[in-house]
Amino acid sequence: MATTIKDLSLKCGVSVSTISKALNGYQDISENTRQLVLKTASEMGYFPDANARALKMKKTYNIGVLFSTLSNHGLRNEYFAHILASFKENAASRGYDITFIEHNIGNRKMTYLEHCKHRNFDGVCIACAEFNEPEVLEIVNSEFPVVTIDHSFNDAISILSDNVEGMRQLTQYIIDQGHTKIAYIHGTRSSVTHNRLVSFNTVLRENSISIPEEYYVEGIYRDPERTEELAMNLLTHPDRPTCIIAPDDYAALGIMNVAARLGLKIPDDISIAGYDGISVAQTLEPNLTTIRQDANKIGAEAAKQLINLIESPMATSLDNIYLKVQLVKGGSVKKL
Repeated sequence: MATTIKDLSLKCGVSVSTISKALNGYQDISENTRQLVLKTASEMGYFPDANARALKMKKTYNIGVLFSTLSNHGLRNEYFAHILASFKENAASRGYDITFIEHNIGNRKMTYLEHCKHRNFDGVCIACAEFNEPEVLEIVNSEFPVVTIDHSFNDAISILSDNVEGMRQLTQYIIDQGHTKIAYIHGTRSSVTHNRLVSFNTVLRENSISIPEEYYVEGIYRDPERTEELAMNLLTHPDRPTCIIAPDDYAALGIMNVAARLGLKIPDDISIAGYDGISVAQTLEPNLTTIRQDANKIGAEAAKQLINLIESPMATSLDNIYLKVQLVKGGSVKKL
């Protein structure tokens, strides 16, 4: 039979209200009493009733996470898996559970916002989604505290890698290696893609480099198959680029596959660079030149900021928070 507050009261020799105050962090009891209650609760295997706690505290200690992706990798995607693992660990350390937001609960279909209301989430983290979809915008514009990852909104806290600085470092490194014929297979339209493209073009202009329009190619993030198709066009182009930047490290694998099929050696015949800094990219031969994003820090900062917004809404500003990135030189860009 489950241990109750009354059982703890009898065991500790204090009132039920004192037990409640100790478990809920009230300051008007002694530290010795608090520690006694917490120790006894742990020994007796006491867990508070979630529904009763939610009614009393007006909080569920549950955070909704919206995670969807156009590719089929889902949570097997290393970059987002690290972000979400870090988010979960940091949320748990502050007493919060996470639940993924879906379109279905049992046999009932519902919108993302309806799911959030049904679960009565304290807040929502949008980790990977089509940010301009009406259902996603509905959550952002709702009463729920929201943090987004890799996309900025005016009415939400946004956690972003410094994509402008990252692309600046990567492009300048490639140019410093002697490359002027640089193609860029970028991701689909988003604030991340926009900032990377602006930075790429700025660095080219600063170095008085002009590239043909055909070297700008729109691809899909984390989709090696689609990147293979696009890379084939570039690698068989009459005026082939000497270096191709992929949207991300997974997509860079598609370029490598095409190069191998065409009998091209990396980096002797074609140079390749990625973005994200996933661990598998450094097991390749040669190691991939890339920008490492700190996925663990992104997840930790997202959890911290969202819980701050939940618990102290009037003391938490809705800012864009940019995290530093690191150039990984690798060996896939040849010095000309």
